[in-house]
Amino acid sequence: MSEPVLPSFPEDFLWGVSTSAYQVEGAVSEGGRGRSVWDTFCETPDRVFSGHSGKIACDHYHRYPEDVGLLRDLGVGAYRFSIAWPRVQPEGTGAVNPEGLDFYDRLVDALCEAGITPVATVYHWDTPQAVEDAGGWLNRDTAKHFAEYAAIVGAKLADRVPTWIPINEPMVTTVYGYGIGEYAPGQFLLMDAIPTAHHQNLAHGLAVQALRAVGAKQIGTANNHGPIWPATDKLADRQAADRASDLLNWLYADPVLAGAYPESMHRYLPAGFADDLPAINAPLDFYGVNYYEPTQVSAPSEGNPLPFDLGQVEGYPMTTNGSPVVPDGLRQFLLQLRDRHGDRLPPVQITENGCSFDGIEDRARIEFIAEHLRALRLAMHEGVDVRGYFVWSLLDNFEWSKGYQPRFGLVHVDYETLRRTPKASFTWFRELIRGEH
Repeated sequence: MSEPVLPSFPEDFLWGVSTSAYQVEGAVSEGGRGRSVWDTFCETPDRVFSGHSGKIACDHYHRYPEDVGLLRDLGVGAYRFSIAWPRVQPEGTGAVNPEGLDFYDRLVDALCEAGITPVATVYHWDTPQAVEDAGGWLNRDTAKHFAEYAAIVGAKLADRVPTWIPINEPMVTTVYGYGIGEYAPGQFLLMDAIPTAHHQNLAHGLAVQALRAVGAKQIGTANNHGPIWPATDKLADRQAADRASDLLNWLYADPVLAGAYPESMHRYLPAGFADDLPAINAPLDFYGVNYYEPTQVSAPSEGNPLPFDLGQVEGYPMTTNGSPVVPDGLRQFLLQLRDRHGDRLPPVQITENGCSFDGIEDRARIEFIAEHLRALRLAMHEGVDVRGYFVWSLLDNFEWSKGYQPRFGLVHVDYETLRRTPKASFTWFRELIRGEH
């Protein structure tokens, strides 16, 4: 099979890979780490495939020097990792765990020594259980606590970590964690989950202020986005697509970039939400887009409490995770984002893009990345200012409620031995970074 031919990217274009703490670290009971909602969720019967958990995961906590070596061999300019809130503040408030902070101190030093820019995500869904017990993201106080936590990690690491992302994919926590219960903390609130979106947005804004106060140089986002397609051209389906996009895209992008919420969401937001918008609308250095797939919807059927019915995107190849492979969806969304926000939109980073495929000779992953990079380059030619691209993920890892079934890594992990084996996609991506494609 011939290698995909790719368009050229700017010389200063940033190539990276991403991971998250609960998915790779393991060591959930070591180093003074407190419990998170994901520890609890994984222990609850019938929540996670086959009872899997992140208890060991990829054991990155102990094996990070080996993983930094893989990053050096890959040749990436940046590594996006997340910091586990309960490892730093076991109760989510109050006392700091020095041993937890020291782990990230060592990781950052190792990355710097390898010539790799650390990109720190402050929160990737692992809320301390004590914070959840006090109301979690339904409680406005969580935003304040989160900003205090962000200040702690910023004060420790901002001298070496130039780039920060306060919160990863608040939509997923709201919709999957509180809306439909598929992810931790496993609540089923449907549209009553929307206050958790506002409180995460507020936490983002307060954390931006806190991080800047301790010297963070570049601060952005990592929001999950994708185009919402109506099932037909009927008015009712198009209106349903608008409402779905308000819920899945604009509920997070609009307040951060424009200081406003979509009008259709106002009725679900907590009282006094408008008073928080100036803080949420803190200036950013980049806007992060995590793209995986489009979503198809139609008008809500009778009795559906949601303003749309979810459908299946058909006619495209599928990943082993059941996602349609639609590279042009990335271009479509980037143009929507640019058209909606214009000069308010800072430079864009693709902070996650990846797929689940099996095997070491993962040619399908190579084609997936190549096709998405072609779509990305088209968006850039059409005027979207994109500065970087991060593959999800460096390693095969714990994939939330689906456990260890999906394999998203450029590096294969044998979960029995924890041996790392670079896949064909790892070699291909390394050659891409070197300019050999």
